[in-house]
Amino acid sequence: MIKSTFHSAQTIFLMGPTASGKTALAMELSQHLPIDIISVDSAMIYRGMNIGTGKPITKELEWAPHHLIDIRDPTESYSVAEFRHDALNKISRIIEADRIPLLVGGTMLYFKALLDGLSPLPPADYGVRAHIKQTAKKLGWKVLYRQLQQIDPIAANRIHPNDLQRLSRALEVFLISGNTLTALIKNPGERFTYQSHQFAIAPFDRILLHQRIAKRFYQMLADGFEREVTTLFSRDDLDREMASIRCVGYNQMWAYLANEINYNEMVFRGICATRQLAKHQMTWLRGWRNLHWLDSEKPTLSLEKILQVVHA
Repeated sequence: MIKSTFHSAQTIFLMGPTASGKTALAMELSQHLPIDIISVDSAMIYRGMNIGTGKPITKELEWAPHHLIDIRDPTESYSVAEFRHDALNKISRIIEADRIPLLVGGTMLYFKALLDGLSPLPPADYGVRAHIKQTAKKLGWKVLYRQLQQIDPIAANRIHPNDLQRLSRALEVFLISGNTLTALIKNPGERFTYQSHQFAIAPFDRILLHQRIAKRFYQMLADGFEREVTTLFSRDDLDREMASIRCVGYNQMWAYLANEINYNEMVFRGICATRQLAKHQMTWLRGWRNLHWLDSEKPTLSLEKILQVVHA
């Protein structure tokens, strides 16, 4: 292990698209730095959703425990504000223990909220929310997404058309306040006060990323992904409108188990949806400031670069 000479009150952010090798690199870093890992992943929060989220296996978690995974049942919600509160609490405790928080994941909205703070958005209005849902039943979510593109094109570009929770929230904010989500978040709350070294890992060739995504999806199937989702599907308290089941991979497997599509179509749609997710993640990252880029295909060099930056 390389002896650490790190400064106090610093953090490491390790971001990247799905299947880019974030977890493997984080595990390797734990052998070289006194880090505690905090997951920044809106899917890994759910218990019983392990294979499809790429959650570290039991041996890996014993070796390098992760904070903020398995903290919600799939029936429960988890807001960006809750993540920011929980992450800041974990960061503070880790730094007090004279260790380095390593924040790893691909939920870019979580990273942004952590760094920039949260604007004073209006609280949820369940009457407005019910109205949006009823309108969606009549017209379809695609129509509402096109409405958001007209109202707030910047937010629409950041929100995936299938991310119904965030799509609904963006419309809800506008209907309640008369202001767009983009306009409101220009006035953030308290910003991140710790030093942060920010890294993004990805294959430099998009074709390689697509290959990694396909390989990972087939590995998930080999590891028992269908069995995992079957367990969720058998529960009476879950449905595909919930944020957990809308996660990439789970949504497509759910459709297969409901006999809406065949197996091959499920695989095709699952891989396509994962590619689309990766595209959105890369869109976030390309506009990110103060970012050190790492090559997924060169893990040793990536490790060395992180250590060099942290020890500088």
